[in-house]
Amino acid sequence: MKILTAQEMEATDRRTVEKFGVSLETLMEGAGRAVAEFCLRQYGVALRVVVLCGRGNNGGDGFVAARVLTQAGLQVRVVLLGRVDEVKGEAAAALGRLQSEVSTATVDEVVDEAGLRALELVLGEADLLLDAVVGTGFKPPLRGLAVLLREMVEQLDVPMVAVDLPSGWDANSMEQTAEGSFRADAVVTFTAPKVAHVFGHLTRNEKAGGTFGPVVVAGIGSPESAVVSASGLTWTGASKALAEKARDVNSNKGKFGHVLVVGGSYGKAGAPAMASLACLRSGAGLVTAAVPTSIVDAVSRIAPELMMISLAEGSKGAVSFKNLDGAKLDALIAKITVVAVGPGLSTEGDAPAFARQVVEKTTVPVVVDADALNAFAGKAHLLNGGGRVMVLTPHPGEMARLAGLTVKEVEADRVGLARRFATQHKLTLVLKGWRTLVAHPDGSIAVNTSGNPAMAKGGSGDILTGIVAAMLAQFPGDVARAVETAVYLHGLAGDFAALEMDEHTVLATDTVTHLSNAFRYRVTDGDGLTWICGLRR
Repeated sequence: MKILTAQEMEATDRRTVEKFGVSLETLMEGAGRAVAEFCLRQYGVALRVVVLCGRGNNGGDGFVAARVLTQAGLQVRVVLLGRVDEVKGEAAAALGRLQSEVSTATVDEVVDEAGLRALELVLGEADLLLDAVVGTGFKPPLRGLAVLLREMVEQLDVPMVAVDLPSGWDANSMEQTAEGSFRADAVVTFTAPKVAHVFGHLTRNEKAGGTFGPVVVAGIGSPESAVVSASGLTWTGASKALAEKARDVNSNKGKFGHVLVVGGSYGKAGAPAMASLACLRSGAGLVTAAVPTSIVDAVSRIAPELMMISLAEGSKGAVSFKNLDGAKLDALIAKITVVAVGPGLSTEGDAPAFARQVVEKTTVPVVVDADALNAFAGKAHLLNGGGRVMVLTPHPGEMARLAGLTVKEVEADRVGLARRFATQHKLTLVLKGWRTLVAHPDGSIAVNTSGNPAMAKGGSGDILTGIVAAMLAQFPGDVARAVETAVYLHGLAGDFAALEMDEHTVLATDTVTHLSNAFRYRVTDGDGLTWICGLRR
């Protein structure tokens, strides 16, 4: 699914009308109806709804939603910031249909502060508020009555559904927050997500746990060929369909790959154990962990299905370079489909040089994480994925060391840096953090929107490494979607864990426990809404 700028969304709508003959009325009717139907399903107990409308097309969507909700039996009141005769174009036509088709329609024209203050009781008694003041085409900041309205609803304990975007948010913003915008408990947008929908924290945390409120995309009549984006940005969740196809009934373990997890050191048995467990749970046919001799027993206890290889170690419990003597590396990776190297490997002794050799000499797809990434600090020129599959999974600190930058510099240009590094080194880069990025060698980038603060625990990166390796083992011919699926599944499993438990108590291994929920989840519901953020329940 493509991610659009505000300008690209405007061009998509224009192309839909001019090239494909879909009228603006049809688009607006589709948008308003999608909002109304979402509200009826998501907030079924709401009886009194107040729709906050501006005078533009976003307000037009609100007029349509008000009409549909009223016809469904709800008590609906429209608060219009301005006068009825100031509403123009298709929005005016939508308002006309509301007034002509719904005899009980109440439209409050608000032209000054006194008029808005007079509606405080109406707002406070609502069961649900719809924010249709301004949408994608708006350029911040909010002014005048819109600011006062925002301040008034901010104080209310009433759920708020944003039509297209929370009013006041710049659709092109990559910022996590937006000062001066309306709050939102849910967002319904149309045709495709805009930049702000994937990078912004648009919705409040749900009271049930650490997960976020819904951000959904509704199709309203624009053909896929009308949607054009030059940014190269897509959404990871669209790739999850890769893991949803049922396996062939004539299957065996050999069809789903053999992953070798190389890592561990004295005191760090948990990392390779967690990566191996996640790999097993994510569908790899076979998983072998190669770890130093002193921790073999500890790692093997994670699951009886896990096979083990004992590695020679040095005096500090880290892997020894002796493991690469002669043909030992060839023997290590014989019959292996994917190698995941780094979890718990250590930076002591021979470990960094060992990691570099494994990455350089391995010809099968390789996932490089944790201390294997640190082994390339100052030596990033040695990372070359040309002619092979190489996936790196750094957090911002590891990325800073790889790129010779500060963490602040990495965070200041995540998209640009990820794209440059992936294209220059011909590899896939998974830059973790708020809205993890999956940057591909061709310059395209998928943005991930699953996951939550509960996952900020030791071991989360090891779990991700295992899932990525498992997806690569099962789908070797579709590397980009395999990695995107892995990243999305990891965050989604974390969302299920936080929902069931609490964001403070979730452990990295709890995400593994909830992988089954993640695999079974479908991002597009039975009504055709695609859930970009938030869990459908």
